[in-house]
This record gives sequence, structure tokens and C-alpha cells, in this order.
Amino acid sequence: MNICLLGRKLGMLQVYDEAGRPVAATALTVGPCWITQIRTPDRDGYAAVQIGYDSADTKRLTRPAAGHLKKAQAPSLRLLREFRVSPGEVSQYQVSQQITVEALKDARLVDIVGTSIGKGFQGGMKRHGFRGGPATHGSMSHRAPGSIGGRMPARVLKGQRMAGRMGGARTTVKNLAVLRVLPDRNILIVRGAVPGPAGSYVMVRRALKSGDAQ
Repeated sequence: MNICLLGRKLGMLQVYDEAGRPVAATALTVGPCWITQIRTPDRDGYAAVQIGYDSADTKRLTRPAAGHLKKAQAPSLRLLREFRVSPGEVSQYQVSQQITVEALKDARLVDIVGTSIGKGFQGGMKRHGFRGGPATHGSMSHRAPGSIGGRMPARVLKGQRMAGRMGGARTTVKNLAVLRVLPDRNILIVRGAVPGPAGSYVMVRRALKSGDAQ
């Protein structure tokens, strides 16, 4: 299964490996997800599967969204995402089909997509790891960015590393090892850190470069 599953980040914890060594890990609640729409090349021009997650109050949904979910025989869902699949895979899925974290029970590695924690407007030293100027008395340039180029072409080049907004961007962490899968509680525990704060939405898929996604 190549499509992503939707979930939330619960937070970080420690687990112990076979040798009794502590390992930093992240717990996620993944699924259950409902397939709410299937797009086919004949009707839509491309193949994709739309998945919904996280129950919501029907009163908070727009009428088109509520009607769309009712047609798919799915409960009221807060989050909808669409994922491309190959035309040959469309027949594997059905509208109103439910997918749980159990679909990842035999996965060794996963890729996780989330939104990194926003840190606001930051200077060059924090944002890009600049070394900074002399930290002695009278230097007047402890954390200044310094020169950004010569006289020509008399403008700031695109991509120039400067102060600016940091974080709050879509981020993908690849090849995180799966440590535990708890289907009865819809929990997935992976090794290492996952983008975003606790409670934020994430997308989880089998690692594309590990061979498990094939």
C-alpha cells in the first residue's frame, strides 16, 4: 500500500532495545482513516485516492463537505487529503473502506510528513547557523549578518541566506525505523523525532527508498 495514512503526533518517549539501551522515539496515533473518494484516469484524468481522518462535529462542516462524506458513507471527518497512485492500484481501494495502523504492521521503515514548529522571525545565526562576528568589546557586530555581496548586480540574489521566518514549513523525515505497532490503540512508535508539535497532524507512509513500498 503506497498511500499515506493520516494521524497525529502524541509526543516523544524512551523505549529500550534488545540490549537494554534507551532509544529516543516518537509515539503517533495513526488512523482509522476512511477512503472518501477515488479518482480514475477515465473520469478525472489521473489516479488518486482521497482519505479522511479525525472525527468532527457535523455542525462544523460546510454543507458541501457534509454531503461529500455522506455520499461516501463515511463519518464526519475534519481532515481530507488526496494521494496519487498508479492507475493499476485504483482497483485495490473502495469508497468507504477503512484503513488502520495495522496496514503498517509489517513495515520496517516509514517516511513521515509534518509541519515543523514555527519559530517566528529569526536572525542569520539561529536560522542558518552563522558563526557571527567578534564577541569582544567594541566590535559592534556580534550577531550582524555581514556583507551580502559585492556592488554588482546591485540587488539581493535569490536564495541569499539572511534573516527571515524560520520553521512552520512542510517537512519530511525519511526512513524512520518502526519500533512498535499497537493496532488495538491505533498507535505507532517510531525511532527518532517527527516534525511538528504534539497534537499536530502527520502523514505516514512506507519508506519509498527502503523497498517496503513496492
